Amino acid sequence: MHELSIAHSLVEIAEEAAAKAGVTRVTVVHLRLGVIAGVVRDALLFGFDIASTGTRLEGARLEIEEVPLQVYCETCDTVVALPDVRYFRCPQCGAACQRIVTGQEIELAALEYEDDTPEATAS
Repeated sequence: MHELSIAHSLVEIAEEAAAKAGVTRVTVVHLRLGVIAGVVRDALLFGFDIASTGTRLEGARLEIEEVPLQVYCETCDTVVALPDVRYFRCPQCGAACQRIVTGQEIELAALEYEDDTPEATAS
C-alpha cells in the first residue's frame, strides 16, 4: 500500500507549509489527484488519517479533486480529454495520442486552517 507513504509525504509537506505560515491547526487539505496517478482514493484517505495523527493536521479532512486525463493530439493540434483511460486515441479524429497533459498529478493545492490569532478570537 504505497498510499500510506504518499499520505506521510503529504502530511510532511502540509506540516511544513503550516509551520511557515504560523498555523496551529489545519482543518482541510485540498489535493489534486490525476485519474492515472496510480493512487487508490480510499486507501489514501485511510492513510491520511493514520499519517496525520499527532500533527497539526490531525482530524483534518482530505478533499480530493479528481483531475481528468487530457492528452495532446498532434493531428488536431489541440488538447483533448479522453473519455476512457484505456484508449489513448483522440475522441475527435481517432489518432493515437502520446503526450499526456493532465491526469498524472498528485498535487497539494491548498490548506484551510483555523485562524486562532488574538484578533480573530476577540469579540
